[in-house]
Amino acid sequence: MPGSPYTDLDRPPLDVRRLRRALLAPAGPWRRLELHAETGSTNADAAEAARTGEPEGLVVVAERQTAGRGRRDRAWQSPPRAGIAVSVLLRPGEAAPERDWPPVPASGYGWLPLLAGVALVEAVNRLTELDAVLKWPNDLLVDGAKCAGILAEAVPGGTVPTGVPSPPPAVVLGIGLNVTLRADELPENLTGLPATSLKLAGAAATDRDPLLRALLRAVADWYDRWRYAGGDAGACGLHSAYLEACDTVGRTVRVLLPDGSALTGTATGVDDGGQLFVRTADGEQRISAGDIRHVRM
Repeated sequence: MPGSPYTDLDRPPLDVRRLRRALLAPAGPWRRLELHAETGSTNADAAEAARTGEPEGLVVVAERQTAGRGRRDRAWQSPPRAGIAVSVLLRPGEAAPERDWPPVPASGYGWLPLLAGVALVEAVNRLTELDAVLKWPNDLLVDGAKCAGILAEAVPGGTVPTGVPSPPPAVVLGIGLNVTLRADELPENLTGLPATSLKLAGAAATDRDPLLRALLRAVADWYDRWRYAGGDAGACGLHSAYLEACDTVGRTVRVLLPDGSALTGTATGVDDGGQLFVRTADGEQRISAGDIRHVRM
């Protein structure tokens, strides 16, 4: 196709001007959007911006990642324009009086990746007509196969003079969604789950532009509710929405811990801090996302 910026007609490039017109607004939450043809990691790019003082509301999107990362630094990458790789920069510890947002204590930040998971399920199910669910804490599954992952990273507030309180950390939320990957392009999943893409799962739509818009709007909507409630996941409805989307609750699970040990039991719920309740032979245990290697169902 003469003059075409791409050669795979199933994978058209994103249009940064259209995305900016559709998503950016002076009142936020999305204030600036970068689109890279290729980058190492959108999370790393957003984190570097946070360290240099970038305000809340930066969105970093890449057509291809060469050094994307998942939990515990697992590698994640995909062919050009075959998926959505996006990271957003948030500063939930800073008050926003113009939006009636109080600061959220750092103890509540654990809900942010779960918030992103709820937003992702809503966007995918609405646009693709699939029945996607969440595997705790925030993997997106379609027909039992992993289609997306989410990584949240805290970025320290920076160096300040002695005696001056450190500013609250920023949080970078990264989302990687397999959209049109073919079977031979799927990444190896070290958690034991097979991988899939929206196209392989039979999605009614695989256009990345409306998917990305719907995802960022859903994240913005839930973030607004969560911030307005001061980070109270129950008060803003996030807790109940997560339980509705989470397929882990009610299932027998095997939790692999960093020291190599494992516990087996029934996942019975998620507490106010986003931790998983697991009922074992020795009683009920609370599992934090940061304290596990894998949860297998």
